[in-house]
Amino acid sequence: MTSPLNDSKLEALLGRLHAESDTQVDETDAYYERRAREGLVDPDAHCDADMHRFLSDKLVALDRDKAEFCYLLCRSIGATRIVEAGTSHGVSTLYLAAALRDNRAVNAVVIGTEHEPEKAKIARKNFADAGLSEYIDLREGDLRQTLQDTGGPVDFMLVDIWDVALPALELVSPQLRPGAIVVCDNTTESAEYYRDYFRFVNDPANQFRTMTVPFKGGLEITVRI
Repeated sequence: MTSPLNDSKLEALLGRLHAESDTQVDETDAYYERRAREGLVDPDAHCDADMHRFLSDKLVALDRDKAEFCYLLCRSIGATRIVEAGTSHGVSTLYLAAALRDNRAVNAVVIGTEHEPEKAKIARKNFADAGLSEYIDLREGDLRQTLQDTGGPVDFMLVDIWDVALPALELVSPQLRPGAIVVCDNTTESAEYYRDYFRFVNDPANQFRTMTVPFKGGLEITVRI
């Protein structure tokens, strides 16, 4: 299948990053399976110290087909301001930034968030290598602090960090314009971790319509009405 990006330099970089992420899948799956066997999985708890340690150097990239889908969504709505909760090494960020570039949007920005300084450093290098740094505002630290001000109405939001998915959406929700799209990953595979998130998007008072798209692991598509 042909990539929608039509950018050979970016596609080569993304190919390398996706391949690197793929090499970590078995190790990551084994880690979560071990925690489940030991009774350490608590859907109501945030990442503990051991999980933070394990994930601190993991790429954990959004699957290629999901990332391309997000690119197309951002192109279709003419997105100019995007929020990404959970940047890691910046793979999905590159797809979102490419959409802004290709939309020829003025003052366009992807507001990324990353808690781990080393991951943020790697992400910034990837942004520079792709020639897309000008479209990205990567904010380091706890997203419950860094996402308090989005600088204007938000067209699109990607949520790829289960333990603070709801706080991220609660913070950004007042800035989502009518018709804005929120995409949240792995909502079928890890449904137990998203119970509060689902309650929020299904509450009529919050003015959303939502559905699960059958990508691997589930992908929740939520629209502000």
